Amino acid sequence: MSQTYTAVTQQSDGWWIGWVQETRGINCQERTKAELLNSLKSAVEDMLEVNRKVAIQRAEEGEYQTVSISV
Repeated sequence: MSQTYTAVTQQSDGWWIGWVQETRGINCQERTKAELLNSLKSAVEDMLEVNRKVAIQRAEEGEYQTVSISV
């Protein structure tokens, strides 16, 4: 499943800095805009993987289901 996120970016003092609008705590800084977008993408992927693992670990104490939801 592919999900789209919004990167808010700006150039400041020779650096590109950015945040992911739909999440808390994901921000990066890189020398080029392309590097910044790559870093933000990797950070979102890492965050989603950690969240998946935590959710499953918490649910493993009993019977659980995974269900897709659309927003």
